[in-house]
Amino acid sequence: MLSLVVLVSGSGSNLKALLDACDNPLFPAKVLAVGSDKPAEGLAHAEQFGVPTFVVEPGKFQSKEHWAEVLLSNVLFHKPDLVVLAGFMRVLPEKFVSALSPKIINLHPSLLPEFPGAHAVRDALAAGATQTGSTIHIVDGGVDTGPVISQRTLHVTPGITEAELHEQIKEIEREHLVSIVREIAEGKLELERFGR
Repeated sequence: MLSLVVLVSGSGSNLKALLDACDNPLFPAKVLAVGSDKPAEGLAHAEQFGVPTFVVEPGKFQSKEHWAEVLLSNVLFHKPDLVVLAGFMRVLPEKFVSALSPKIINLHPSLLPEFPGAHAVRDALAAGATQTGSTIHIVDGGVDTGPVISQRTLHVTPGITEAELHEQIKEIEREHLVSIVREIAEGKLELERFGR
């Protein structure tokens, strides 16, 4: 059974998909805890499933490094096999990442390396991209620069709005994340082979 700690910053729709999957006794993973950098909506999903939550807000610390140390200690307290960033909107310091690497993955709403950062959907539309999608990658010290594990492609419909496209990507992301977590849990996907 693969144990997970999930970090979120927003509504937690991908977290909800993972919690739903883990609720099935035949699914080979379990969410031990959910953390956030603020009192995010997504934490309510964890509470509905009886999963412990923690919030570590950067503004309450003197430095980003101190914040990351406390966040890391909260994560390590649960001894997860894998840490999943599912809409976690902060860049994590190298020390945090190296303590967990390669057992820390992120879900991103574009076909990396295209359109990294917080506005991937908007940037794809602005660039006139004809396709985008979902990327799951190992987290490194950069912004969406870690080794890509898996991608799913989505055709961009002409005239689509940013909100509509984001919703279409989220639908792909939910299935994508659950599928990849299952593959890691079943030993079909070994994160170590992607290197540090």
